[in-house]
Amino acid sequence: MRKIILLALLTLAVANGYSQEKGRFRFGLDFGYVPTGGGGGGMISFEPKYNLTNNMNVGLRMGVAGVARDVQASGGQVTSAKISGIGSLVGTYDYYIHIGSLSLVPYLGVGLGYYSIANVETEGSSYTSPVASTSEMGGLIRGGIEWGKLRVGVEYNILPDSKLQDVNGNVTDVTVTNSYIGLHIGFYLGGGKWGRKAQ
Repeated sequence: MRKIILLALLTLAVANGYSQEKGRFRFGLDFGYVPTGGGGGGMISFEPKYNLTNNMNVGLRMGVAGVARDVQASGGQVTSAKISGIGSLVGTYDYYIHIGSLSLVPYLGVGLGYYSIANVETEGSSYTSPVASTSEMGGLIRGGIEWGKLRVGVEYNILPDSKLQDVNGNVTDVTVTNSYIGLHIGFYLGGGKWGRKAQ
């Protein structure tokens, strides 16, 4: 872990000052795929952002993901639930690393916010009653590249697990995994252009 942190700091140190424009707004729209053991799902998000400086910004991501979540009983048996939605309203921070004259600009980001987790129903088990919808605090880490107005990346949304109910409405020891990985591609409007020298 220490080596990873040192490598990240070194990368930031050698990055030059070319970047987007401070004080500008930008608006992003991303579409993605959520790989899961249950066959996968999809995601979409809209994110207005504000450039704090020429190479970092803050935003508010509003998104929804359709996820086939893994369900694990106390004995370790794993099955998959039906696809259900997870909505999110997450404050984000991204840092951009524009190196030399490259048109591909890497970025790293984090987020913290509110997730709305929809009902879950399993298939082929005695736990057919859906767990009640819940709202949870969660976070994300992400990274990727931008090329022109195109954005490609990967994110990991970190959420607490949930417990399923049995047919009588009692909470069981059957755990539903809510955290998920998303692979996304999208575009953004506004924010200035890469190539302007940072002040």
